[in-house]
Amino acid sequence: MLALQISSMKLFMNQLLATDAFDLFLLQEAVITTANTYTIDGRMNRDFFSKEELENGSCPYEFQPWSEIRGLCFHLIKGKHTPLFFKFILQLNPQKAAALLKDHADADFSAIKSLVLSIRYDGSKAILTTATAQHTFVLSREADLIWDKALCAYLAYREIPFEIL
Repeated sequence: MLALQISSMKLFMNQLLATDAFDLFLLQEAVITTANTYTIDGRMNRDFFSKEELENGSCPYEFQPWSEIRGLCFHLIKGKHTPLFFKFILQLNPQKAAALLKDHADADFSAIKSLVLSIRYDGSKAILTTATAQHTFVLSREADLIWDKALCAYLAYREIPFEIL
């Protein structure tokens, strides 16, 4: 697990909400507090989709792709006032996560359920925290280290400044 503090909120918020920078993620949960508090459960409601849509892949993941919901989150956050709080719990797209871990084939990652990124803003700063969700307990922290390193490299690639806490 790694905690990072974002150094440039304006740049980060632009990347998060107005570009495709975080479209590799699925949204597990969002909580946004402005004049009201909004809570979004990112779990896909399969009962909403027709049988044909499900067969055609309209709902391929357990959680909503960030790309499909970031516009709503942007709409809830934008305005004259800075949000009081927000929290986004994202998980790396399962295919991207599998590809990232497959590059390190010397270890068994079958117990890894997802690679998680938590973004928490408290009114003044944003802290990003990584985590690895697992199906069962494992002693190895190798997947955590791979995920931490990959996220830092990705933020650097997207020119999002941060400091490790």
